[in-house]
Amino acid sequence: MESNSSAYWKATLGLLTKILIIWFLVSFGAGILFAPMLNNIHLGGYPLGFWFAQQGSIYVFVVLIFYYAKKMGQLDEQFDVHED
Repeated sequence: MESNSSAYWKATLGLLTKILIIWFLVSFGAGILFAPMLNNIHLGGYPLGFWFAQQGSIYVFVVLIFYYAKKMGQLDEQFDVHED
């Protein structure tokens, strides 16, 4: 039982790590660090760096929320800790 619990938390932390890395790259990377380079590309008439800083990061965050919920449901099923 202890091994199963440890494996569950390791998988959960791995998922959270991946999501936080994507979150950081989109919000800080695309919105701030890489914005000057991305501003050479236009999306809907606006520079891409500006778009990521204002709207794109929000869209990615919403997608990450749904992805997290789906993957946690799968992990819960895999480790048999899901709700009935």
